[in-house]
Amino acid sequence: MIAAKDLVALVREYNPKTNEKLIYAAYNYGREMHDGQFRKSGEPYFTHPVAVAAILTEQRLDDATIITALLHDTIEDTRSTYTEVSEKFGVEIADLVDGVTKLTNLQLSSTETQQAENFRKLFMAMSKDMRVILVKLADRLHNMRTIRAMKPEKQVKKARETMDIYAPLAGRMGMQWMRDELEDLAFRVLNPEGRSSIIRRFITLQKETGDVIHRITGDMRQELDKVGISAEVYGRAKKPYSIWRKMQEKKIGFSRLSDIYGFRIITQDDADCYATLGVIHQRWRAVPGRFKDYISQPKSNGYRSIHTTVSGRDGKRVEVQIRTRQMHEVAESGVAAHWSYKDGQRAENPFAVDPVKWIASLTEQFDGEDDHEDFLEAVKLEMYSDKVFCFTPKGDVVKLPKGATPLDYAYQIHTRIGSKCVGAKVDGLRVPLWTRLKNGQSVEIITAEGQTPQPTWLDIATTGKARTHIRRSLREANRDRYAKLGLELARAAFENHGKKATDKVLEMAAGTLRLDSTETLLARLGSAELSTREVVESVYPDLAIRDDGQIEAQRAVVGLEHGQGFARAKCCQPLPGERIVGIAHRGQGVAVHAIDCGALADFEDNLDRWLDLHWAEGNHPPVYTVSLELTIGNDAGVLGRICTLIGECKANISDLNFIDRKPDFYRLVIDVDLRDAEHLHMVSSAVEAESNVASVERRRDPALAGPPHATDG
Repeated sequence: MIAAKDLVALVREYNPKTNEKLIYAAYNYGREMHDGQFRKSGEPYFTHPVAVAAILTEQRLDDATIITALLHDTIEDTRSTYTEVSEKFGVEIADLVDGVTKLTNLQLSSTETQQAENFRKLFMAMSKDMRVILVKLADRLHNMRTIRAMKPEKQVKKARETMDIYAPLAGRMGMQWMRDELEDLAFRVLNPEGRSSIIRRFITLQKETGDVIHRITGDMRQELDKVGISAEVYGRAKKPYSIWRKMQEKKIGFSRLSDIYGFRIITQDDADCYATLGVIHQRWRAVPGRFKDYISQPKSNGYRSIHTTVSGRDGKRVEVQIRTRQMHEVAESGVAAHWSYKDGQRAENPFAVDPVKWIASLTEQFDGEDDHEDFLEAVKLEMYSDKVFCFTPKGDVVKLPKGATPLDYAYQIHTRIGSKCVGAKVDGLRVPLWTRLKNGQSVEIITAEGQTPQPTWLDIATTGKARTHIRRSLREANRDRYAKLGLELARAAFENHGKKATDKVLEMAAGTLRLDSTETLLARLGSAELSTREVVESVYPDLAIRDDGQIEAQRAVVGLEHGQGFARAKCCQPLPGERIVGIAHRGQGVAVHAIDCGALADFEDNLDRWLDLHWAEGNHPPVYTVSLELTIGNDAGVLGRICTLIGECKANISDLNFIDRKPDFYRLVIDVDLRDAEHLHMVSSAVEAESNVASVERRRDPALAGPPHATDG
């Protein structure tokens, strides 16, 4: 473990004015709080916070960040409190420690809805103080460096979370060195054989070709010396995961990879950067389409550099990055360069981005995302994507993610232009809207009055901003149609129970279901987000258990043993009046199948599990759901009439889902709650008699066979 004096010495190297007394106090306090705690490796736990602090000294960060690293687990894992940390070290540090604690408790790899909400919290924490994320990234880096002490299943979970969340986040913040190391450490856990194979091939390649890096760096220095350019030249082989990813993307083997070496040239000033580029391109042949000028068009995180790929010795491609010393400092530290110290003063790097402005630009497009899935998609698109730069007809630059289309470009210009887009020209030529844009292209959007976003646009757009506005427009456009359908469904459902769907009743239903208006209730009902049963029971809860003289669904099947639960099989959805058989599932009850169900063939060799069952005689309530597949004409009012017909048959529609939409016909599945087989025949006959209904079929799917999911009917 690094001693307190050694840690202070690391800080003093770049910040002679450091508050040594406060760092010593934090070191001693953290060691005292974690006394008696040990890591999985058996080391004292406090070795971890000290290592995290040491990682952050490499970024030359301020005292508050270093002290936060030393204390980042105290509030969560010891008897320490926010109040105590605040009293001893100040509110600023207490807030930072509390922020790291809250981030640690986020389960970023949980279910989609929870993951999206936690991403919101992650960005909120970033917006308050970016240093919270810097400490968390350093914390994750040290945990990944020492991950071997954890159980294998825990290693895989942490490695996957690192690969999916923390590595891309480090890259998005401009800390590419950290992203590379996090990815490689995660790769070591997730695919150790793949990583080892790449390392073995590297060793073999070095034996065959010698020290290529040394030769090429020597050649570059020699060429620069000829023209009097003073610069530092470094070379390295790319990380195993970077090579593996390239092999997967290009679907090629290691032997066919060309650009596995990267070189970096650090110059004195901007002019030397471009002069160096000329020297490199004169000596080696440039690879078309592999040039990016991030000096004239910097990334949003402050990154500046010239990238080019050239064919070096033996035709091997090598990547070359050219930048100044100040640009290099930002390239290494990313957004963290804002807090970097040099000689006791906050480093005045003109290229360091303001973290407040950076996080504002990153989160701006997510503010309008109400849907969890949409928000998560937008965040991941933004975090994982590289950028392309396109030009407007006037020469203005538009920055987009890699893979963006003219439709994304249109929405980036203005929402109104995106919504009215009917076509695009790229470099003066008309192109389809799904064309992938490239760096340096000039894009012109063609618009037309009356144009509105189309559902197919969701397959074309790639940016979160474009997809958000398209979805919102489609929801608004469909809202009226769904509301009209929902009103028909509501009327039929209430009439089925002898009630009326009056305005007052619908307002009560909306209030009970905590919806903001009757219109929202009807729109959700029409789009199948709500079932008619939920709406009716929200106003008349007694209807769920009423129906005097009828056989309760729990006692509808005869032939079961005492206490034995059952459920209707989803594959055939048997109805009272049909012959049935039971299949026993140990510990899970009995699945009730229709005697002609195709899924029963799977149980022919297990006759001991078959039960002879039959339906109880008497009146059954309309609670047995059957799926009907309809093909209907695409004409106005057809669906409304079908819903009315089903309601008139005293049947309830519990769900509705379109499975195919063509210009002339729609195919949809309607889930109808029925009493028995005779009730099914009545509903099917009534619907089939409608002139715009081409076919009505009972939907059965053997693939849905399985153990019962309930203990009653």
